[in-house]
Amino acid sequence: MADRAKVLLVDDREENLIALEAILSSLDLLPIRARSGEEALKALLATEFALILLDVRMPGMDGFETAAHIKRRERTRNIPIIFLTVVDSAPDYAFRGYAAGAVDYLTKPFDPWVLRAKVAVFVELYNMNRRLAEQAALLRERLSSELSGSAADQAAVLPELSRRVAAVEEELARARDLAHKTADTAMDDSLSSLSDRVAHLRAGFDALT
Repeated sequence: MADRAKVLLVDDREENLIALEAILSSLDLLPIRARSGEEALKALLATEFALILLDVRMPGMDGFETAAHIKRRERTRNIPIIFLTVVDSAPDYAFRGYAAGAVDYLTKPFDPWVLRAKVAVFVELYNMNRRLAEQAALLRERLSSELSGSAADQAAVLPELSRRVAAVEEELARARDLAHKTADTAMDDSLSSLSDRVAHLRAGFDALT
């Protein structure tokens, strides 16, 4: 997988965007800036993101309104959102953040190590899910091809297919365990759908053997 996972950084202040990029610079990801909610929604139309770091207090469309638009769109509703805001924000901000669909909520100034660790987990989940989807598609294609071949051809590839299906099932188990630890319900839904597809692959393979 040559392309790096992309993380959308949404903040109206340039110094905050620079600080976020510096904190995340050691991770294998590509940060994309947005200076407003409107700019963030435009970026989401053309690019797939692993995670969104979203400032709550922005002029015009604030973080809550931006998140509401993101969650209403079919294409973007499952992207995890971490809200960022200053420590003296209204006491109900955290509740509003989770109600808007955030998976986490951090107050500024936050510990760079904590933010980096949280982002690393969600990026790893995204990469694992992407790898699993690619492997499942390849296996589906290969299995379909072999089902139409001769019995000798099927017998020759069964051991390889068995190894590949087992590898996908193992990585899927790791991904589900990681998603469970982060309490990311959006990723849980995505992995459940992928799990169903892998189960169908296993059933097809078991029918061959």
